[in-house]
Amino acid sequence: MKILAVCGEGIGTSVLLKMNADRVLKRLGIEALVEATDIETANATRDAQIFLTTAGLQDKLAGGPAEVIAIEKVFDLEELTEKLSAALL
Repeated sequence: MKILAVCGEGIGTSVLLKMNADRVLKRLGIEALVEATDIETANATRDAQIFLTTAGLQDKLAGGPAEVIAIEKVFDLEELTEKLSAALL
C-alpha cells in the first residue's frame, strides 16, 4: 500500500504528516509506504491508495485516483489514528 502525505510544496506539512502516519501505522500493525510530496506530484500519481493532507488542500486532490483523508490537526495522533483506521481496517 502506498500513502502520500501532501502539502503545497512537499517539504513542510507533508513531512510532519508522513512522520506521524508512520507512527500510527506501526502502532496499528499496518505495513505501508508513506511518502511526503507536493500537490502537483500527488495529482500526477496513479499508484497511491491514500492521500493524507490538510483540510485546505482536500478539494485540490478530490476526484483523483486515491482516497483523500483530510487532517484538521497535524500533530493530533488520535485524529490520524481514527481516520486511518476507518480507511484501512
